Amino acid sequence: MRLQNRVAVITGAASGIGRASAALFASEGAHVVAVDLPGKGLAEAHKDHQGVSTLEADVSAADAADRIIEGTVKAQGRLDILFNNAGVALGGPVESLSDADWDRTMQVNLRAHFILCRAAIPHLRHSGQGRIINVASVMAEGTDYGLAAYSASKAGVAGLTRNLALELGKSGITANYILPGAIVTGMTTNFDDPAIAEIWAKKSPLRRLGEPLDIARAALFLASDEASFITGHGLNVDGGLMLRV
Repeated sequence: MRLQNRVAVITGAASGIGRASAALFASEGAHVVAVDLPGKGLAEAHKDHQGVSTLEADVSAADAADRIIEGTVKAQGRLDILFNNAGVALGGPVESLSDADWDRTMQVNLRAHFILCRAAIPHLRHSGQGRIINVASVMAEGTDYGLAAYSASKAGVAGLTRNLALELGKSGITANYILPGAIVTGMTTNFDDPAIAEIWAKKSPLRRLGEPLDIARAALFLASDEASFITGHGLNVDGGLMLRV
C-alpha cells in the first residue's frame, strides 16, 4: 500500500497508460481522480476499480485547472500526486503540417501540463509528499518522420518538468517525467498491423513492445516514498529501444 490515503489526479485515464495507472495507484491505497474527455468511456473503464472516481474534462480547456484540481481538492480535501498523461499525436511533414494540428498538439501535450501543474502547486505544498509526474516520450530526445509537433511538445514537457523540479524542491515537491518507448495503446494504432508490431518489437533488446502497465509501474515508483530523493529526472521506459540510436 505504497500510496495509502494519498490523492492522485491522472489524466488521459480512459484507456492505455492512464487507465492502467489509475487502477494500479488505487490498488496501492490511493484515491484516484481519473480524467478524460467526454465520450471516451471513462466511467465504464473504471467501473470495477475501487478507489477510482471519474471526471470528464478537456485538459486543454480554459477551465480545466479549476474543474480538475480545485474540484479534486474540494471533494477529497487534498492533492498529493499529479500525473499528466493525456496526449495526442497529430503528425505530418513540416511543410504540410497545419497550424491547427500544431496548436492542438501543443495545447494538449504541453500547455495542459503547465496549467494543471500551476494550479496543483499550492495544494502539493500542503501535502508534504507532493509529486508531479509528466509523460514525455523517447521522441523528446529523438524524432522520426512526421513527428515535428509531437517531438517538440514532448521536449517541452521535459524542459518544463526540470524547471518545476528546480523551483519546487524547497517545498518538498518532486517533479519527474517518463519517456515511454513503443507502447501498445490507443494512440499507437499502427501496432495493430502484426508486421509493424514485429518490427518495433525487434528494435528493443527485450524483443517486445511495451504495455501500459510497464509505464504505470514506473509512475507508481516515482509517486512513492522510494523516489523521494529523485527529482528533475527523465526515466526511460522503452525496453532499451534508444540504446542503438
